[in-house]
Amino acid sequence: CPSFCLRTSPRLLCAATQQKNTGQNLEEDQSQSQSEQKVEPSSVEKLLAEEKAKLEEQLREVTEKYKRALADAENVRQRSQKLVEEAKLYGIQSFCKDLLEVADILEKATESVPKEEIKDENPHLKSLYEGLVMTEMQIQKVFKKHGLLRLNPVGAKFDPYEHEALLHTAAEGREPGTVALVSKVGYKLHSRTLRPALVAVVKDA
Repeated sequence: CPSFCLRTSPRLLCAATQQKNTGQNLEEDQSQSQSEQKVEPSSVEKLLAEEKAKLEEQLREVTEKYKRALADAENVRQRSQKLVEEAKLYGIQSFCKDLLEVADILEKATESVPKEEIKDENPHLKSLYEGLVMTEMQIQKVFKKHGLLRLNPVGAKFDPYEHEALLHTAAEGREPGTVALVSKVGYKLHSRTLRPALVAVVKDA
């Protein structure tokens, strides 16, 4: 029996050693696997963080583009609205310019009639004159209705945006730089000068 034990003991020792080594290898594999598991999640988290940062940057870019697009659209809308409003206000500008010539002719016609001849003894001339005056008044009412205003700036301060100076003249009792005489009345369509008044301006003494 002792000899048997002596014969088998090396094998048992070898088996025990193998089991011990196997246990150590298993422990090492487990520890390595755990370390790999520890390393792997951190790398995944890093990739996810990078992807999140990229998506957030893309979202910011898209948001900025969207805001700019909205601002551009609003600017276009406002410009379009302004153009429509100006078209409503000044669309009759060319037509008004043509009518100004008619108004000038009527004014000259009424001014050319001798005032001393306008009496009951000349009924035809009186009726003609009164008709011309009424027509001139009516056309001015139509002008005013559509925003066309007459400029007759005698005594007013000279305004280069509304008046055109034909000459400078001396005038006693008048302030220099004011309008002394209107050669031809002007007109404004709303806030825009359609035709400047042709004037003589008082010069410095």
